[in-house]
Amino acid sequence: MPFIKSKAGETPANIYYQDCGEGQPIVLIHGWPLSHRMWEYQINALTEAGYRCIAYDRRGFGDSDKPWTGYDYDTMSADLHQLIVELDLNDAVIAGFSMGGGEVARYFGQFGSDRVSKAMLISAVPPYLKKTADNPDGGLEQEDIDGFMQGVKDDRIAFLDDFGKQFVNFDELGGDRISEDLVHYNKTIASFASPKATQDCITAFVETDFRDDLEKIDVPVLIVHGDSDNVVPLEVSGQRSHEMIADSRLEVVEGAPHGLNYTHTDKLNKLMKEFLGS
Repeated sequence: MPFIKSKAGETPANIYYQDCGEGQPIVLIHGWPLSHRMWEYQINALTEAGYRCIAYDRRGFGDSDKPWTGYDYDTMSADLHQLIVELDLNDAVIAGFSMGGGEVARYFGQFGSDRVSKAMLISAVPPYLKKTADNPDGGLEQEDIDGFMQGVKDDRIAFLDDFGKQFVNFDELGGDRISEDLVHYNKTIASFASPKATQDCITAFVETDFRDDLEKIDVPVLIVHGDSDNVVPLEVSGQRSHEMIADSRLEVVEGAPHGLNYTHTDKLNKLMKEFLGS
């Protein structure tokens, strides 16, 4: 399997990546607590449209190393930068889903638009999820964060089962939009993540402030968000990011949940390809 050895942070880690197709490179960054496997239907569509897709596993998830530490955005975005440099990617597009949107934002904050010509934020967590005195529009109170963390610590697999259904609004959309088998598959992907990484990344994606990072983005950005996202609501994330990024286009997908990559696959794929210019 292909890996790059990232020396980012205090603990080096082997980062697994899938590299397929030819053409302009699109780097796909998965959500929490999944892996590159969540991008299956986007990889199919993008490679068929003539693009090269590089989908990698964040440290602690999928087939990448699972060190005990290093689950902060400075380290994780440095992993992304090293992947881009080692694969010698240029004119790349970086696309982050949910938590992966944080790596996209922090990449520009740390490295600028080096080697990157466009970006995508899909159901993404920026600009800042935690509600604080200087961020009253954040979506999560401390008690919400504590509940997430306790659920993972008490019975991680049961938590992932409940979260997986909320991820796609299964009670409302199940059967019409997504099969129960795919929901179970998604939970299986998440269950093999490092328990420590699963916990630490809650802190990372909720408590990291990306507002300064977003203001440094100087390339065109596509923002895609569902108006029925009950995990990362549109009004606290995608809408606010759109207002902060100078050259951004917001596409609101009607009736779509957080996991619109599964439930509104054709719509998402069409928006991505249109933004890429195909």
